[in-house]
Amino acid sequence: MAVNNKGLEEWWPWYERILRAFNYDREEDQRAAHILNELLGPKALVREAAERIIRKRQILVFGAGPSLEEDLKKIEEDDIWRHFVIVTADGATSALLEIIGRIPDIVVTDLDGDMEDIISSERRGSLIVVHAHGDNIPSLRQYVPMFSEAMGTTQARPIGRIYNFGGFTDGDRAVFLSAALGAQMVVLAGMDFGVEIGRYSKKVSKSVEAKRLKLWFGKRLLEWLSSKTPIKFFNFTSGGIEIEGFKRIDSLSFLR
Repeated sequence: MAVNNKGLEEWWPWYERILRAFNYDREEDQRAAHILNELLGPKALVREAAERIIRKRQILVFGAGPSLEEDLKKIEEDDIWRHFVIVTADGATSALLEIIGRIPDIVVTDLDGDMEDIISSERRGSLIVVHAHGDNIPSLRQYVPMFSEAMGTTQARPIGRIYNFGGFTDGDRAVFLSAALGAQMVVLAGMDFGVEIGRYSKKVSKSVEAKRLKLWFGKRLLEWLSSKTPIKFFNFTSGGIEIEGFKRIDSLSFLR
């Protein structure tokens, strides 16, 4: 799903459900998009910047679930990094840096992960995709000026160079981004979507139940996406629950 009339028409029913489920303020989401657009200004990357990295490539998306550390170690043993573009969802960035010392190609974040690690990754070459929503306006104002450049996204109506590729949590939004920009294949790792919250996930949460509901939406959105696109989807996550449309695999050695 990409930013066009058809894609947005399909997205709005999901967005309405999310607004109702979490009692989010639509106007605040839209205001956040305007603020991000202003903060980025000439530093805003156009979609082609990420598309050049993603198009026709195999994408490995790391979520911050409980399986993340085990999945990273298994992938390191298989030594298949050169076959993938690496995309991390927020807190998963810290795990890559700490456990295996790798910098992701793309970081998808709403700025509630370890910002020192995310800023460090950007300075070392990662493309940052910053998501704006009504609850992170203070973080937008604090951290966006620290990036040399970034791509902006919203779950509300796109404005200026702020895009809506679909998706809700950082993890599923990374998959939507990859699909919209022409990925050949997407493999998930550290994407459990279960009741347990990973240690690299958001440090402070108002409610564990709210976090679990977000993960429920993320899973459902991925299942919906898999039915809308011919892209090959795989799930390398060691634990967690099944995601319809994502074939479970326990090795990536077939890509050698």
